Amino acid sequence: MGHTLILAEKPSVAKNIADALQIKTKKDGYYEGNGYFITWAFGHLVELYDAKDYEPKMQRWHMNYFPFIPQAFKYKVKSNPRNRKAADPGAVKQLKIIESLIKKTEVESIISACDYDREGQLIGDSIIYRGGKRPNKPVYRLLLNEWTPNEVRSGLEKLKQNDEMKALRDAGISRQWADWVIGINLTSVTTLKYQEGSGQALNIGRVLLPTLKIIYDRDKEIENFKPEDYYKLAAVFETNEEEVYEGTYTEGKEDKFKKKETLLEIEEKIAGKQGQVIDKKVTKKKEFPPFLFNLSNLQGFITNKYKGWTSDKVLKVAQSLYEEKLITYPRTSSVALDESLVGKTAHVLKTHSEDLPYRDEIKFMKTRRVFNNAKVESHSAIIPTYLKPKRLTSDESIVYQAIKNRFIMQFMPIAEYEETNLTTKIIDASIDGVFITKGRVQLIEGWKKVEKIQSKDVLLPIIQVDDQVDINETKLTDHVTKPPKQHTERTLLRVMETCGKNIKEEDSEADEELLGSILTGFSIGTPATRAETIKKLKDVGYISAKGKNLTCTELGRKLVETFPVKSLFDLEFTGRLEKRLADIQKGEETRKDFLSLIFQFTTKAVETIKQDEETIIHKAAKKKATNEVLGKCPACGGDVVDTYMAFSCKNWKTGCKFAIWKNDKFLATMRKKPTKTMVKQILKNNRAYVKGLTSKKGKKFNAYLSYHKKEGTAYYSWEMDFNKKQTHEK
Repeated sequence: MGHTLILAEKPSVAKNIADALQIKTKKDGYYEGNGYFITWAFGHLVELYDAKDYEPKMQRWHMNYFPFIPQAFKYKVKSNPRNRKAADPGAVKQLKIIESLIKKTEVESIISACDYDREGQLIGDSIIYRGGKRPNKPVYRLLLNEWTPNEVRSGLEKLKQNDEMKALRDAGISRQWADWVIGINLTSVTTLKYQEGSGQALNIGRVLLPTLKIIYDRDKEIENFKPEDYYKLAAVFETNEEEVYEGTYTEGKEDKFKKKETLLEIEEKIAGKQGQVIDKKVTKKKEFPPFLFNLSNLQGFITNKYKGWTSDKVLKVAQSLYEEKLITYPRTSSVALDESLVGKTAHVLKTHSEDLPYRDEIKFMKTRRVFNNAKVESHSAIIPTYLKPKRLTSDESIVYQAIKNRFIMQFMPIAEYEETNLTTKIIDASIDGVFITKGRVQLIEGWKKVEKIQSKDVLLPIIQVDDQVDINETKLTDHVTKPPKQHTERTLLRVMETCGKNIKEEDSEADEELLGSILTGFSIGTPATRAETIKKLKDVGYISAKGKNLTCTELGRKLVETFPVKSLFDLEFTGRLEKRLADIQKGEETRKDFLSLIFQFTTKAVETIKQDEETIIHKAAKKKATNEVLGKCPACGGDVVDTYMAFSCKNWKTGCKFAIWKNDKFLATMRKKPTKTMVKQILKNNRAYVKGLTSKKGKKFNAYLSYHKKEGTAYYSWEMDFNKKQTHEK
């Protein structure tokens, strides 16, 4: 009987598919059952060649080697993150398993079930068509927005031909090749030109630089800001019933005055006089809930509300919720749902409303704010799925609750408040202005109940037009204009998403058109890459974060002021490139035209940098390898020394594999890096007592760590225990 092979992007997604199809049998690298083989990648299993893979001379950077644009782009197996010179053993093994499954005679068709985006398309195609070989079997595409069993089963009945996804693949390849060409060429030439000494390169990137410039510009605005004094005058009025209210002196529409004397004169003129209410306007106003989350808004909301969160962390947590089948696809730019999801959404709402105290107020309605195809670009907004979470980590709980609350708000009553505007004139005073008072009372709480949002009510006494009032006191206050605020991840994401078009933070109805323009693809980066860009700016030392605030470092500032290819800082330029990628995805532009534009741009940019005046913007302090001997190697008895990348055995050239890497992944999960003291203890006593490890939930703890060779392999792994006595010797 014929089988179908399904390729998922990650092991957890393969398990979701297997669960949906009730397949229990797990083999080495795949599941098998009910006429299916289900296998998986670990994200990208192949990557583009490095420059030195094309030409050995590129091992060393030389000005005259650039621009370097390969005749044909080639792929290799993903590098081992611990040793960039070697292929990742896990990737090599998994690729062999996938290839053998593709070749199986009983496999009649292949389904790529990688994420429904250009990166997912690229991952699936780079594995299935590896090395330009097309399997002699039909290849289909499973396009899903969530991994719940119902969706998986119904999606398998609505497969597309993978060849129909050519435009999506072309957009993925164009993005990958363009970023490689710009990154490799401009990073190398910039580092050679402006850096003294070797060390970390001066990173240049298509999305990196305009983002840096946004922060630089804000820093400059703050630096150049000149504070100005201004003054305000308020009066406290008393009614016949001895109730009071306050008004602010206003001329025309202005209530801030540059000259104190102006207000001192007015204060004198009104002293001991009476006021009269000459106008009273009462209006009812509706407050709609904020739109459903897209990724940028979710990142902005969480990083703004909770301490210590970054956009990168929000994406990672949302990604895990998506892989756990609890939310829909997170890397979306849409704030509405596709109109075809009406029935499904009603079911999701019913499931999540059952145990809420205000469930009687929740009513499912098909509104344009929620269901609107014009506001959906390939993926709908993020909402919960119909599955209820059984257990969540504290981080997952924060993100899940925000998504669920935002979803439920859409179907609660619209909040309403009453606004009262009073105008009080001073009788017999020769002044031009009047005193303005605003009152506000919440009439219907509605969706605000969901997050217990407190309304700021300003209660006014009962008062009518023509009522006379006494002036109880006047208050003349002085103020200073405030500089613009430093960017936070939330405000930065907003600028990146809208390409600098000033869109108000509030989701008012007037912004709807502007939000629509975001969806045309005219932005900096994509929802999937923005968090990575902000993280990279911090990692390469161009920006730093103090609390929530982001600011340029000295190196970042020098780079902006020195780097001569000014178009790379230009939001419009980068926005246009992103727009062209979106057009390739829609089939409205060709990959060939886009890449030839990128290659021309890069060639010209390299020339510009070469011809720029000589200047040093960065003196690289090379991390020295101390070569200090820390102890004896447990594998071969050689010396273990402190090198640049690791604490490793001196006999590595003759094949000894012992090393504790300075960026060790296991320790990084507990926010630790190996120290000399730790390594010395492990070499001497086979284990070390390590303090200040951090659990997944953010709690600190101490433990004993040992580092042992895995049976039958050349690799070492960590073991952790909490016993003071050593339980076993190895």
